[in-house]
Amino acid sequence: MKIEIWSDVACPWCYIGKRRFETALEAFPHKESVDVQWRSYQLDPTLPDHYDGTELSYLSERKGMDPAQVAGMFAHVTEQAAGEGLNYKFDDVVVANSFNAHQLLHLAKAHDKGDAVKEALLSAHFEHGVDIGSRAALVQIGTDVGLSATDINAALDTDKYADDVREDFAEARAIGVTGVPFFVIDRKYGISGAQPAEVFGQALDQAWQEANPLTMVAANGTDAEVCGPDGCAI
Repeated sequence: MKIEIWSDVACPWCYIGKRRFETALEAFPHKESVDVQWRSYQLDPTLPDHYDGTELSYLSERKGMDPAQVAGMFAHVTEQAAGEGLNYKFDDVVVANSFNAHQLLHLAKAHDKGDAVKEALLSAHFEHGVDIGSRAALVQIGTDVGLSATDINAALDTDKYADDVREDFAEARAIGVTGVPFFVIDRKYGISGAQPAEVFGQALDQAWQEANPLTMVAANGTDAEVCGPDGCAI
């Protein structure tokens, strides 16, 4: 089973959705047969490499949201994150363009370290106030999970994975993704948003059953004797 997850490093619900999905996947009996692939998405591609302001000022000034409304949203999201074991610190968030972080994710995917880098980037951004637009920070995050600093710098110097990142953006538009996180199971089922773990679990079960239907086997085409709620066959 292949599960593609479109997500942005700068999306608070994406980290919460990741945790809820992981909870469902851990309880899924066939989890060893699931291939999870992280796909790139940017909520604000026009954001400069570094924005001189807080997350609150960014949303209020660039997005036109009421500061009080933003503060209330932060409180709600922080509470939801805490319910998943995450410690969000919006006051410490460094607002930065996530494009290079997505390039790092594609490099990590090529080395089978995509999930580890995704986790590290989200935690760095929302829990530790790390500047995900900083080259030094990206190198540190990548090397901490086993990537080569030489490979990271070479990829970012040459924009080696830039086209792959943009292809993810284009594919998201093509399949109708308008917000993240967005989960796609076997290119058949789509799940939008940080749904409860139970919803992810139901989707995994349904997709697996449809892809692996149970075939009944009977001798000479007949059923053998069974017992049921009303008694046993004689």
